[in-house]
Amino acid sequence: MLKEIYIKNLAVIKEAVIPLADKLNIFTGETGAGKSILINGINAVLGQRCSKDIVRTGCEKAVITALFVNLSEEVKTKLNELGIDYENDEITVTREISADGRSVARINGRTSSASVLKEIGCMMINIHGQHDNQILLDSEKHLSILDSFGGNDTLLNEYRQTFRELQNTARRLGELKKLEKSKRERVLYLNEVIEDIGVLELSEGEDDELEQEYNIAKNSESAVIAIKNAVSAIIGEDTANDMIASAENEISSFSDDSPEIASLYERLSAVEIELADIANELEKVADKAELDGQRLEYLKDRLNSINKLKRKYMADCTELVKMYNDACGEITQLENNDSEINELTEKREELLHKVTEQAKALYDYREETAQTFIKRVTAELEFLNMSGTVLAVRHEKGKLTVNGMDTVEFLISANKGEEPKPIAKIASGGELSRIMLALKSVIADSDSIDTMIFDEIDTGVSGKAAQKIGIKLREIGKVRQVICVTHLSQIAVMADNHLMIEKKIIGDRTETSVTQLDFNGRTAEIARIMGGENPSSLMLKTAEEELRKAESI
Repeated sequence: MLKEIYIKNLAVIKEAVIPLADKLNIFTGETGAGKSILINGINAVLGQRCSKDIVRTGCEKAVITALFVNLSEEVKTKLNELGIDYENDEITVTREISADGRSVARINGRTSSASVLKEIGCMMINIHGQHDNQILLDSEKHLSILDSFGGNDTLLNEYRQTFRELQNTARRLGELKKLEKSKRERVLYLNEVIEDIGVLELSEGEDDELEQEYNIAKNSESAVIAIKNAVSAIIGEDTANDMIASAENEISSFSDDSPEIASLYERLSAVEIELADIANELEKVADKAELDGQRLEYLKDRLNSINKLKRKYMADCTELVKMYNDACGEITQLENNDSEINELTEKREELLHKVTEQAKALYDYREETAQTFIKRVTAELEFLNMSGTVLAVRHEKGKLTVNGMDTVEFLISANKGEEPKPIAKIASGGELSRIMLALKSVIADSDSIDTMIFDEIDTGVSGKAAQKIGIKLREIGKVRQVICVTHLSQIAVMADNHLMIEKKIIGDRTETSVTQLDFNGRTAEIARIMGGENPSSLMLKTAEEELRKAESI
């Protein structure tokens, strides 16, 4: 509930503290006194867009602060979700609008955003202005009005949950079927990847390791050639060993006669034996190296195979391994798609049957609600001096949407004997105001919004109809806080809290003040509304009588 509003430097309002009651609050005043400014101020703290033009001329900024008390459970839940602290079930909401166009929003002194104000504000206050009558002219809004009247959203919530599950299932099924069309080409490609890469049984980084080993093995091949040449030089024909043997033969016949030659002969024999041993060792090394040459051929072939794949798929060895694993996983998924498609198709049929049954139950509930709605609103319209008005609800079945299978449109006939027609085609401005008031009245009990504001609800009405509107506003005020701006005495006399908006010239500036009126003040203001400025004593007496009469209603 809105307990108090503080306004500073808002247009012609220099400063004002406006106390509000928890019942029916009425604002009156001369045309142009600033009643619309008050609504603009409330809109500001509700997060609506503000123009810098509303800042009082010559001032740096305008400030509007609203105190809300007795917060509803819905509002407190939202505050908790937003991480906004509050105490004693109350919050203060402030909006500052600078002359340069900037604005600052605060909740309990903590900086917030206009969007957060709007999110919370729409849960605390509902403002009905002349433009809100457009809701009645838009048949697409009628279904939500009917649901608000019904007050039980269990069936709708259950339906929406199933409907969204059906949407998600259908979406996934569509994706799989679309994938099925390109599946054949994709499977061929994946199988090619798996066959190309899988046959090599690659490991990550293997190409770098093989390259390094290949370079080492390649050097070993050159060593084998050198060793074989060395062996040939030692033990081949016309080689070192033959020449040493020939030298031995030449001096062998003289070794017995000369100790010196015998010593040299022995040395030649030792060299021959050593060379033969060296040749033998070199042959062993060569044989071993030849085995490493087989490894070299293997490395060469494997590197060629890997490099061919790297060029084909424009990827290194690690990326090829990932491609292979991904391809194996994807092809498994594709092979499972058929079973998933079958499962989803079956699930979609089950959900379609379920959501259709839920839609039928929702339709039946709304049909029953519509009959009660017609009776209640018709009674309200009769009270509001629209006796004879016939309200009908055109309720038809259509395609399934997130709101069910229902299409709803309100029809009225303002004249006896005429068929009900769409509201947009026949209702006048005054009738729209009373129809909207009737709707607000029947919805008030089920609505969780604590405060209802009516701006220009009296447009196009007068006399007895205006009196009935006043009575109805007071009646709503018993279950909801109501704030109403009016030009009619018949409505003003019904106030539980009457505030007068008055414009004065102080010095060379215009200032608007807001005054909470006592009984005498109300008498004077009602007389002014009824008879103009400087009302006669007779008019004052009439005003007093009207106030006394209103108290007894």
